[in-house]
Amino acid sequence: MLNGILDWAGSNVELVAMILKLALVLIVLLHVAPLMAWAERRICSWMQNRTGPNRVGPFGLLQSIADAVKFIFKEDLVPAHVRKWYYLAAPGLCVVPAFMTFAVVPFGPIVEVNGVKIALQLSTLNMGFLWVTAVSSLAVYGVIVASWASNNKYSMLGGLRATAQMISYELAMGLSLLTVIMYFNSVDLMEIANSQIGQLKFFGTEFPLPVPNWGIFHQPIAALIFIIAAFAETNRLPFDLPEGEAEIVAGYHLEYGGMKWSLFFMAEYAHMITASGLVATFFLGGFDAPGAQWMIEMINAKFALGEQFAYWGLVAAQILAFWTKVILFMLFFIVIRFTLPRFRYDQLMWLGWKVLVPIALVNIVLTAVAIAFSVVR
Repeated sequence: MLNGILDWAGSNVELVAMILKLALVLIVLLHVAPLMAWAERRICSWMQNRTGPNRVGPFGLLQSIADAVKFIFKEDLVPAHVRKWYYLAAPGLCVVPAFMTFAVVPFGPIVEVNGVKIALQLSTLNMGFLWVTAVSSLAVYGVIVASWASNNKYSMLGGLRATAQMISYELAMGLSLLTVIMYFNSVDLMEIANSQIGQLKFFGTEFPLPVPNWGIFHQPIAALIFIIAAFAETNRLPFDLPEGEAEIVAGYHLEYGGMKWSLFFMAEYAHMITASGLVATFFLGGFDAPGAQWMIEMINAKFALGEQFAYWGLVAAQILAFWTKVILFMLFFIVIRFTLPRFRYDQLMWLGWKVLVPIALVNIVLTAVAIAFSVVR
């Protein structure tokens, strides 16, 4: 029976690869919320010189599982004053776009199995940039529906804040990515990631120092704008105005509890991991692992492990490099949360429209001029 399964898998490589990729992405996205909740509590307690979760499991590792069990068994209340069907649909409208956006993020290179080339990304769209910008903008509809359906003035205020904030910073985010698209001359995320492999080049020649050819070194202004906009898009501090507890109690999800509230919670962390994946892809070389090939060649030369080891060892190192970058940026999200205070709402809008958008437009013009006169690339 095992031989039959292996034979079937060998003859249906593309189908098996798609199932495995889908399973991997879903497992990561579904587990990111409990793991990040634990990490936030531990890092917060460390930064504030407190103990943090340490009762449920070693180092409090099972605390998030205990919370999940609590949410599952909480009574599923639907307040009498809400618009019921819209109220129930809103959490799903937030979660689904967050999961869909990650589909085009390449978490590894294109590999060859039994003569079949397989891209290590869930969907191999040659217009991945357009997919990211289009689908990620759908998340605001879930917030709007939740705030309106809750039929509560504080929820409505949170929804209005979220709408204005996400629309404002989506513009800055899209403009910042345009310069990356212009520089690498592609809207395919896999192609953009592949373009960043190797040593940094200027004027067609390699930089004398061993610096990787990552987007952040070519477009530092765009990287800074994108990172700031990513914090605003994910409603994270210092831009968590839609959930301002001191002003509007809890914002757009005020009337939600139990598993419905946890879906909003999951959507926020899914947006965080998607934003981290996009930062890694556009500005941190994607799956580029500097020095990995040299190290694998040294190991192979010493132990004579063969070409297959060299090939799959490099693939494994590249996948590990991508997820390491994603994890580090998500930890950066947490550190910023417990470092910076919340902005006032007028400061939030001022920063988006009067600072980030003009700088992004100027950066586009400068990049176009540099490309036209062959100063870069």
